[in-house]
Amino acid sequence: MSANRLPPSPLSNLIFASRWLQLPLYLGLIVAQCVYVFLFGQELWHLITHSVSMGEQQIMLIVLGLIDVVMISNLLVMVIVGGYETFVSRLRLENHPDQPEWLSHVNASVLKVKLAMAIIGISSIHLLKTFIGSGALGGIPLCPPERMATAVANIGEQTCATLTAEGVLWQTIIHCVFILSAIGIAWTDKLMSAGHDKAGGHAKPAGH
Repeated sequence: MSANRLPPSPLSNLIFASRWLQLPLYLGLIVAQCVYVFLFGQELWHLITHSVSMGEQQIMLIVLGLIDVVMISNLLVMVIVGGYETFVSRLRLENHPDQPEWLSHVNASVLKVKLAMAIIGISSIHLLKTFIGSGALGGIPLCPPERMATAVANIGEQTCATLTAEGVLWQTIIHCVFILSAIGIAWTDKLMSAGHDKAGGHAKPAGH
C-alpha cells in the first residue's frame, strides 16, 4: 500500500512561486527588443538615405551592423521564450503553427548550448567588422577620444584609425575563447546526456 502523497508546505509553495520574480526581467528584455527594432530602423534609414554618398566599405559595415542587430535580437528571443518556458511557466504552444522547432525540446542544457552558439555568431560579426576596419592600421594615426565616434561612423573616409593591432589581436583571442567555451559546453552536455541514458537503461526492470 503506497503512502498518501503529502501536499506541499506553505514554504514550498512560496519558494516555487518565487520563479515569477523573473517575469519583470523577461518583460524588460522585450522592451530591449523594441529598442533594437528602433535602432535597426534608424540604421536602415541612414543606409537608404546616404547610400549614394557612401563607399563600398561603409555600406558593408552598415549592413554588418544590421546583421549584428538581427542576431542580437534572435538571442533576445531565445532568452525570453526559452528562459520563460524553462524557468517560469509553460507557454502551451503545442498546437500553435508558429511554435519554434527548438522549443518542443528546450531545457536548461539545450538553451545554454544555443545561447553559446548565438554569442559566437555575434562575436563573428564583430570580428569581421574589425577586420574590415583594420585595413588602415599602420597607415594613419590613432584617433583621439573626441574624434573616435565620428571616425567609426565614417569608416571609409576617416583620417585616423579607430583600431590598434593589439586590440584586433585581443578581439581574435576572445572570439577563439568563445568558440572553445561553446565546444566545452556542448561536449559536457553530450557527456551528461550519455550518462543519463545509461542510468535510465540500468533502471529498467529485468524481463520475465
